[in-house]
Amino acid sequence: MEAALPTTTIRLTEDLKARVAAAAKRSGTTAHAFILDAIAEKTAQEDARADFDVVAEGRYARLVASGKAIAWEDMRACLEHRLAGKPSRRPAARKLAR
Repeated sequence: MEAALPTTTIRLTEDLKARVAAAAKRSGTTAHAFILDAIAEKTAQEDARADFDVVAEGRYARLVASGKAIAWEDMRACLEHRLAGKPSRRPAARKLAR
């Protein structure tokens, strides 16, 4: 026997409730399942954004600590060569101008 799940009440406007019901019907599910999927999807998006922020902050901290970066023009040229199937070396990081 499964353990009972906790209950949370949400208040929806009549318009949103009708839109949810219609969308759930189109997708072949219940309004309840549709809402659960929407909450899970939004939570996953926010988790991914938080992970992205952690990575970005770490990279920025390393950039500030080293003072080195790769110029966008150099990196873009490298990526364009790779996309074209041409061999390309990763550009070297250089000290930032102050």
